[in-house]
Amino acid sequence: MKKFLPLLFAIFILIVACEPLTTPSAPLTVEPATVTPADVTVTVTPTNNVVVLSDVSLPAAYGVTSSWFDLYFTNPLSAVASQKTGGPDGPVVDAIDSARLSVDAAIYSLSLDSIRDALIRAHQRGVQVRVVMESDNMDRSDPQALKDAGIPLLGDRREGLMHDKFIVIDQSEAWTGSMNFTDSGAYKDNNNLMLIRSTKVADDYETEFNEMFVDDKFGSNVVPATPNPHVTVNGTALDIYFSPDDHVQTALLNLLNNAQSSIYFLAYSFTADPLGEVIRQKAAAGLKVAGVMEADQVKSNIGTEYDTFRAAGLDVHLDGNPGQMHHKVMIIDGQIVVMGSYNFTASAENTNDENVIVIHNADIAAQYMAEFQRVYSVAQP
Repeated sequence: MKKFLPLLFAIFILIVACEPLTTPSAPLTVEPATVTPADVTVTVTPTNNVVVLSDVSLPAAYGVTSSWFDLYFTNPLSAVASQKTGGPDGPVVDAIDSARLSVDAAIYSLSLDSIRDALIRAHQRGVQVRVVMESDNMDRSDPQALKDAGIPLLGDRREGLMHDKFIVIDQSEAWTGSMNFTDSGAYKDNNNLMLIRSTKVADDYETEFNEMFVDDKFGSNVVPATPNPHVTVNGTALDIYFSPDDHVQTALLNLLNNAQSSIYFLAYSFTADPLGEVIRQKAAAGLKVAGVMEADQVKSNIGTEYDTFRAAGLDVHLDGNPGQMHHKVMIIDGQIVVMGSYNFTASAENTNDENVIVIHNADIAAQYMAEFQRVYSVAQP
């Protein structure tokens, strides 16, 4: 009987992997699956940097935690999402409430009262709280409440966007992703949010924050100064980019050109011709390619890649969420994840303040594939 145990275990893993992915499993110690949405075929890929994940129970979000990161995906379909409670802002509030020294936040837009109140509480107990925002979004009640509380808040004051959404706490951990700190961002839109516990990653984001808040340099008025552009945390390689400093599009083109088996993407806005062309070339070469794009952006964008993707016969669809499909995600070969605030557009590359992390970890890629399947499952035909 013992000699059949490995075979039975392998069969069990394949059966489980073929089940629909509705929430990340916990604890996750098996290697991740690369899934084609059309036929849900599975290929188990070996990895040398396995992470053990446990579920984080949230009523209005999907969450997993590990020794060095937490990862959250919004759940607009949750029955309690309309109550604006139980979402990924909860863990962010807990982290701010635990801050002892400093909270530095680069926030494109703010309307989550929970985040507003946590920042004010931190300031009132003596924590240094500083905020950078997109000037166009500062004339609202929550930013005004921060100013009224005495929290220093600086706008970018220019035509380009301060489009970042990150928070650095105690110079030891950084939160980042696609989620704006707004009611819709946390409860109506599809978004991802990641906490990374790493002083080196925090140093990168703190340096970028100070470039804006202290040096008053935004957009192209910058000097590339990321102290740790390539970091390894618990065996996982992370590449940290800020635009327009770091030529993010070149890095993404290199990743796409080196793709061997599959490219999946979730794109709020996709108008970058060079990226679209490589994806089409890879699809023509036989790679599995699939994507979901925000329907309203496809309708309003000039030069959207959606039309050329569809004309090329790619498995790319408009989203089915009444809110926004706000992800800016690529999943390559079931091993690499691109995430952050960076839309696949010329403005993100050349004008806006943006941040991107490239994560080389198959287990994390599997979590993003689970989110891809959730979004894909309700996309338009």
